[in-house]
Amino acid sequence: MAETTKPAAAKTALPKEVFNVEVSNHELLKLAYDSYLAQSRGANATTLQRGEVRGGGKKPWKQKGTGRARFGSSRNPIWRGGGVVFGPRGNENFTKKLSTTSKRVAVKQALTLANQAKKVTVKDVKTTGKTSEVVKFLEDNKLARKTLIVVDQKTPELLRATANIQSVLLISATYLSVYHILNADHIVLSTKSVPVIKNWLVKEEA
Repeated sequence: MAETTKPAAAKTALPKEVFNVEVSNHELLKLAYDSYLAQSRGANATTLQRGEVRGGGKKPWKQKGTGRARFGSSRNPIWRGGGVVFGPRGNENFTKKLSTTSKRVAVKQALTLANQAKKVTVKDVKTTGKTSEVVKFLEDNKLARKTLIVVDQKTPELLRATANIQSVLLISATYLSVYHILNADHIVLSTKSVPVIKNWLVKEEA
C-alpha cells in the first residue's frame, strides 16, 4: 500500500492592516517607546527644603561688626548642608500622555518593522508546564537571544514553563507594546493570537 502523507498545516496569514502598514518616520514609535518607560518611572528622589533640614536654629554669628555677610541660619540653601531649592519632592509625575489611537498605530508600525526584518513567526508553543519543552522549542526553531512569545491568553502551563527562561517574555496579545516589540530579537505569535491582535488594533468601520 502507498504511504499516506499528512496534509501540511495551513500557514496563518498575517493581516496586512497590522503587519504591513506605512511607516513614514519613527517619531511616533519614539513617543510610544518613551511613554512606556515613563509609565514605569517612579518618583523616588526627595530632597529637604530649608525648613526641613535638621539644625540651624542658632544664628551663625551676630548681625553686625564681623565684616562677614549677614546670615540667619546655617541651613540657608547656599550653605553646604543647607536646604535644597526646587529639588525633587517625591510627587513628580513623569508620565507622557499618548492617545489610545496613537498607541495602536505605533504598535502596528512596530509590528510592521519586525515583520519586514523577518522577526515574526506564527507557531504554537505546546507545553505541559516543563521548562525543558520550551527550551527545546527555542532550539528547534533557532530562536536565540530575546524571544517574545505572544498568546491570546496565558495558561498556567505556559507561565510555569517560561518563568525561569531569562531570554523569553510571555505576553498576552492585547498587552503588546512598542517597547516589547522593538526590544525583541524574535517574536513568536500563537495561531489564536493573530485574530486577537487584528481585532484589537484595527478599528472596525461603522
